[in-house]
Amino acid sequence: MQIELVALIVFSISQVGTPGPANMALLATGASFGLRRALPFVAGVVVGKQIIIWPLGFGLMQIAESWPYVFLIMKFISAAYIIYLAWKVAHMRLTPGRGNGPAPGFLAGLLVHPFNPKAWGLITAAFTNFTEPGTHALTATINVALVLLLCQTFLHPLWAGAGQLISATIQGTRAERIVFISLALLTVTTVFYVLFGGVH
Repeated sequence: MQIELVALIVFSISQVGTPGPANMALLATGASFGLRRALPFVAGVVVGKQIIIWPLGFGLMQIAESWPYVFLIMKFISAAYIIYLAWKVAHMRLTPGRGNGPAPGFLAGLLVHPFNPKAWGLITAAFTNFTEPGTHALTATINVALVLLLCQTFLHPLWAGAGQLISATIQGTRAERIVFISLALLTVTTVFYVLFGGVH
């Protein structure tokens, strides 16, 4: 199989669902303004990642076709970066913000992922770890784009809508630590699967 779709889905859920610059912004926005007022910002965050995926996808797949060993090196580099992010997630704690004035809108959300190192690392890892060199660039990009779009469409509103509730119920408790450690372990598991048992 040229695309390890199930592993890609699990990996995407673990990454899109874990704390990072985008989700912390969504958490703070939802906690400060509520889900309804945060929806334009949420939509901008979702679309913003697609702006990165398409040009990056075509570029990476062309590299894989011309220089497969470069693609392999990038695969291990991106995997190492995601493992580093997982370590940071395991040690993260919820610290929602409070805002005044108008809620951030679509344009503010659109700029979140292009300036988010985690988003670039996630997308690079998605292409280099879950697609095989030789996969058509359009096929690979469509799969990665759709999987991430669906994950974001479901998970980002949860961060915005439940921000205040999450922080009120598990912030500072043992459950908070368990949630983040579990998400980090899930991320590391998917990375090791694709490195040693998935796409070759």
